Amino acid sequence: MAWDFETAPEFQARLDWIEQFVREEVEPLEFVLGDPYDVQHADHLRLVRPLQQRVRAQGLWACHLGPGLGGQGYGQVQLALMNEILGAARFGPIVFGCQAPDSGNAEILAHYGTPAQKARYLQPLLDNQIVSCFSMTEPQGGADPLEIRTRATLDEGQWVIDGEKWFATNARLAEFFIVMARSELQAEPHRCISAFIVPARTPGIRIVRDCGYGSGARTHAYVRFEGVRLPADHLLGARGQGFEVAQTRLGGGRIHHAMRTIAKARKALDYLLRRAVSRRTKGEPLAHKQMIQERIADCWIQLEQFRLLVMRTAWLIDKHQDYRKVRKDIAAVKAAMPKVLHDIAGHALQVHGSLGLSDEMPFMQWVTESYFLGLADGPTEVHKITVAQQLTRGIVPDDSPFPDYHLPRRAHAASEKYADLLGSDPA
Repeated sequence: MAWDFETAPEFQARLDWIEQFVREEVEPLEFVLGDPYDVQHADHLRLVRPLQQRVRAQGLWACHLGPGLGGQGYGQVQLALMNEILGAARFGPIVFGCQAPDSGNAEILAHYGTPAQKARYLQPLLDNQIVSCFSMTEPQGGADPLEIRTRATLDEGQWVIDGEKWFATNARLAEFFIVMARSELQAEPHRCISAFIVPARTPGIRIVRDCGYGSGARTHAYVRFEGVRLPADHLLGARGQGFEVAQTRLGGGRIHHAMRTIAKARKALDYLLRRAVSRRTKGEPLAHKQMIQERIADCWIQLEQFRLLVMRTAWLIDKHQDYRKVRKDIAAVKAAMPKVLHDIAGHALQVHGSLGLSDEMPFMQWVTESYFLGLADGPTEVHKITVAQQLTRGIVPDDSPFPDYHLPRRAHAASEKYADLLGSDPA
């Protein structure tokens, strides 16, 4: 019987190194550098590249990838243990070569890219020499891929893309876009979208404006594709295979978001605890006040429940090696994630008073980010629907107005079962 809540000592030693390295070397970067994805900036090259080399020397670079792609081939459980440390630092993922959306885009290229595409884009992406953009969401359709209106048409052996994309992360810095566009007008709904690799310098790409949320950088973009012409071989996968291509990255992306969210929620709880024992009112520390104690207890319970759900889901992914078999669990993690960060960061903010409300503390950004997590990679409502549909699938409806768990029916069945021993006739 295998049922374990312990980490192997040799891997724990690696986690200890990661935790110290992130705290001492990576976290300070966010106070002296700008956008983590501005990988060609002189200061980035000067400060981040040496840290990446130290990570490589430890054998911890791009651990989400298999050895054939330069990674360690770590399973999701090990990645979860790593990411719940890396998520505490804004530069953590990029220093360790596992930043979104590049990590997911690399998986797409690895699965569907041609040899020429891999040579031009995949290896530089894995080496963090370039960054990329995943372009699916549109202004009118939100997260519903069936509402995609961006068109891809064949014209004299070339694909021509026309349309608009919204909240395209890292569009201004990206070397290439992976664009979802409607190419098969007569196909069934889930076979009408194709995926394309679009070099960022292709004529016809126009960034209408950059946008952001909260106090974060304006790293998302409203992008317009106007007569963008591509060679026919810039298709990723087959025609009409866009949904399958997208799912290659979305399942892993959702669980990795959750892993990193644990780090932020844990840090918020730590700050709450430190404030509660340090701040005094009415002659005693806040930690002695029962309402504060209730907040502390609720936050810890909520975080531990969420972490166990994430770890169990990671274990299931490792076990099945098929995101489709863990669809319900990933959806549940995605649905729970925003509330965990919102509640714990919100309680920490409240205990810090006006200081917590100010931009001198991270709580307002984390609360705002919780709403981002409730929208990115599909809104919370959609994932709750998925959980419910998966749970009710295969449940056989009762053919009686009184189900077999109806207490009088159970009592009658029990009476019949034990009638001989009890010496009485069933009612």
